Amino acid sequence: MPPNTILREQLLHLLRGGNAHMSFEEALADFPMEFINVRPPNVPYTPWHLIEHIRIAQWDILEFVRNPEHISPDWPEGHWPPREAQADRRAWDNTIAAFQRDLQAVQDMAADPSNDLFAEIPHAPGYTIFREILLVADHNAYHIGEFAILRQIMGTWPEGRTD
Repeated sequence: MPPNTILREQLLHLLRGGNAHMSFEEALADFPMEFINVRPPNVPYTPWHLIEHIRIAQWDILEFVRNPEHISPDWPEGHWPPREAQADRRAWDNTIAAFQRDLQAVQDMAADPSNDLFAEIPHAPGYTIFREILLVADHNAYHIGEFAILRQIMGTWPEGRTD
């Protein structure tokens, strides 16, 4: 198998979770809606805030790559919902759907053999698609793991969960 194919497959594994990382779907499975706006002890944000942050950051990186006119939100406040913002079921579902849609776009970018992963992004000298894909994977894995820990602290894993 050509090295480029192997590299793309490994990037896809990294983006999807598994191996050493919990997937987004595993972390959110059966999350109780009554806890989406609850702040865990000593944490300044809610589970929905954290998922919305992951979504915003991933979207920002994706748009940075594919849209030369993209202007990133201010850091860090533009990458988080307002502290007082709350979600309902619809907002929660919209956040998850948007995250998954953008993650699929990043995966498509990684898998597309017409994308030179190591060429500089034309509108962003010094940046490559490869770098941005790794940034998405790293950021997502970090915060998905954080979400799993918040679930443990909040006692929101389904009863009987053993893994």
